[in-house]
Amino acid sequence: MRPYMMTGLGAFIAFAVGFAQLARGQDPQATAVIFEDVRIFNGTSDRLSEPSNVLVLGNRIATLSRDPIPDPTDASVTRIAGGGRTLMPGLIDAHTHIMFATLPQHVILASDAGYISVAATKAAKDMLMRGFTSIRDLGGPVFGLKRGIDQGLVVGPRIWPAGAFISQSGGHGDFRLPNELPAPPGYFSFSERIGAAAIADSPDTVRQRAREQLALGASQIKLMAGGGIASSFDPLDVTQYTVAELRAAVEAAENWGTYVAVHAYTPRAVRQAIEAGVKCIDHGHLLDEATARLMAEQGVWWSLQPFTGDGPSAFAEGSPNRLKQLQMFSGTDQAYALAKRHKIKTAWGTDILFSAETSARQGQQLAKMVRWYSPAGALKMATADNAELLALSGPRSPYPGKLGVVAEGALADLLLVDRDPLANIDLVADPAHFLVIMKDGVVYKNLVQ
Repeated sequence: MRPYMMTGLGAFIAFAVGFAQLARGQDPQATAVIFEDVRIFNGTSDRLSEPSNVLVLGNRIATLSRDPIPDPTDASVTRIAGGGRTLMPGLIDAHTHIMFATLPQHVILASDAGYISVAATKAAKDMLMRGFTSIRDLGGPVFGLKRGIDQGLVVGPRIWPAGAFISQSGGHGDFRLPNELPAPPGYFSFSERIGAAAIADSPDTVRQRAREQLALGASQIKLMAGGGIASSFDPLDVTQYTVAELRAAVEAAENWGTYVAVHAYTPRAVRQAIEAGVKCIDHGHLLDEATARLMAEQGVWWSLQPFTGDGPSAFAEGSPNRLKQLQMFSGTDQAYALAKRHKIKTAWGTDILFSAETSARQGQQLAKMVRWYSPAGALKMATADNAELLALSGPRSPYPGKLGVVAEGALADLLLVDRDPLANIDLVADPAHFLVIMKDGVVYKNLVQ
């Protein structure tokens, strides 16, 4: 009986191993993709490479070569004829709220979490198919969507999640109605119950809320440090939180090996955040020279968005929110001038909210960066530079490996672009020009036959 028992046991083990591989989404045979005859924008250079060949093995870039690359052994190989087209890193959006990107604000506030998640699932797929392979999400109940993407249940970009944005009462993250104030003890609003926001009004409560987001999987913490546009209570000039409250979140994040980013527009709000140890300022469109100089001296990241008012607004003309939006737009040119003058580490993001129409124009928001930068400078910001910002999450980064570059050993997030985006950045504005979209070594779009 023993030989039969061993045979049965061996078969069971083989089945179990194979099942485990499938459960982890792993093909038992290695996969390889070879891009032939491509010119490479590597994420850092201001020019394309000479005609080259690129081998992707599994989820990594294995070889860059001017010479033809032979088929690797023990691998299933796909060859993609580049025809002299441009191979570049996948795009990175450093400021998103993917759970709230495409639905109007009033619909979100009146809908159940399931519907919001369904809309966000579609938004995630659409974003990947626009060439955005990674995003830093700075507020929203995104942990479930991220998990589904990572497990292959749905299609979307890599997500660096902040979870609920933390706000003081009456701050930019307070979306309670006036008739909900004052809030009784222990009361949680709809946005808090679904994990979109967390109201905290003391250092201890800020620390607790930050720790909760870290426990849920946040790769960085997001606080509202100043007035905002989408919120009803606060003018743009309002400074929110105290240094002690901001510092409580910074300490919680640092203990987990990561950092705090804050929403802020004005010099006072930004200077207070820097004093507390915040590593990234998001927005900052109304900053002055002295504060920009301080950011440069302290090595603080500036995550700027190209808000110029050239598209539709989610807010009615003449409304308080629209007036605040126009006030913010007026500072954009000066903000980019300061960032360049002081050589501040600058990230690019869109912060698109409440509009499916604007979401579809995500690539156009990158292309318009030539108002302030060269095409190469803009594309570097949306690839290698943004990847450097993502790396601030340290051990909390959900995707170990190098991103934002085409280099041996880097993660294989790649776009094959029809023609040269360094010569014509408008190519990234229309996803039709992305002939191949690859994330983590998996081809999600291939129009090269």
